[in-house]
Amino acid sequence: MRMVRRGLLAWISRVVVLLVLLCCAISVLYMLACTPKGNEEQLGLPRANSPTGKEGYQAVLQEWEEQHRNYISSLKRQIAQLKEELQERSEQLKSAQYHASDAVGLGPDRGPPEKTQADLLDFLHSQVDKAEVHAGVKLATEYAAVPFDSFTLQKVYQLEMGLTRHPEEKPVRKDKRDELVEAIESALETLNSPAESSPNQRPYTASDFIEGIYRTEKDKGTLYELTFKGDHKHEFRRLVLFRPFGPIMKVKKEKLNMANTLINVIVPLAKRVDKFRQFMQNFRETCIQQDGRIHLTVVYFGKEEMNEVKGILENTSKAANFRNFTFIQLSGEFSRGKGLDVGARSWKGSNVLLFFCDVDIYFTSEFLNTCRLNTQPGKKVFYPVLFSQYNPGIIYGHHDAVPPLEQQLVSNYSAGTFV
Repeated sequence: MRMVRRGLLAWISRVVVLLVLLCCAISVLYMLACTPKGNEEQLGLPRANSPTGKEGYQAVLQEWEEQHRNYISSLKRQIAQLKEELQERSEQLKSAQYHASDAVGLGPDRGPPEKTQADLLDFLHSQVDKAEVHAGVKLATEYAAVPFDSFTLQKVYQLEMGLTRHPEEKPVRKDKRDELVEAIESALETLNSPAESSPNQRPYTASDFIEGIYRTEKDKGTLYELTFKGDHKHEFRRLVLFRPFGPIMKVKKEKLNMANTLINVIVPLAKRVDKFRQFMQNFRETCIQQDGRIHLTVVYFGKEEMNEVKGILENTSKAANFRNFTFIQLSGEFSRGKGLDVGARSWKGSNVLLFFCDVDIYFTSEFLNTCRLNTQPGKKVFYPVLFSQYNPGIIYGHHDAVPPLEQQLVSNYSAGTFV
């Protein structure tokens, strides 16, 4: 009995030992199977605390730098190949154009390149001479005149509104946008040209551009007049460019000083005291406080409400210390033409810029400079097309109150129209 028990214990101990060994073997195999295999092709970063950590980092960085150098060299070779291919294509295109001109009989008779270039320049200059650039053209009626569109860096103010119906908009069409940008860049290149500028002249940028006007005569080309800020207050630089359906040509560059250019604002009036009070409020802020080079002539018809109008003038004169005004009283019915004529003839001073104005016109100090820049004594008048706003009570009828006048100055098809 004792022998059986001893044998059983020995057998159980052997089984336990075997199970322990089997578990150990399975654990070792599992660890070997789960351990990730290293990729001999990939470079692993050595540990920083290893004896070769610094050298390993330097080796890896050098290898990466070498790879980047090789990549850059490859890109340079590709760029050089593309340039060679582009040059070859350009030469092929020139050759094809030359052979095409020979095919229609133009090749042998074209003459030397110098003569061809001279003929082209003569043609371009003839287009400039035909257009209304240096001199005006007598027209049968004002409706025969080709109007100008004005533009700034952000907006274009156009009479022909097209499908958008917006009198003021950012250039939507790419061709129009590129055309105006090219004109401004060409003007800046001329202003900054070493041949036409002094050594101490500051460089001109697009931020110096104030405004421009342009128009296209369909049989001649496009005329641009671009105005830039000058070096001092009231000084401006203006460039006249012409595009005769070809490259842009510089026609004229001039410096303008408007410091002494006085504007005589002539306003014919009859009654309408409330409108005149509002007009004088804007006149005080814009003409007296901001501009300062203004004379006001009021031609009043009749005697009804005349004292109220004279009182508004006298109050403005005292409050703003303004003495440059003339009040003329006429009898009879109101006549705008007669009022403007009498107001213009009443001026006895030196040469002055006449601004024919109505009492319900709102303008800014920038507009006064536009008037000065676009007029020349005895040669050129500025005839702006006005934007007439609809009745504010109708436009803003769904609001609780009509917004202030400054917030009403929006030019779009729902607010008014050009007249």
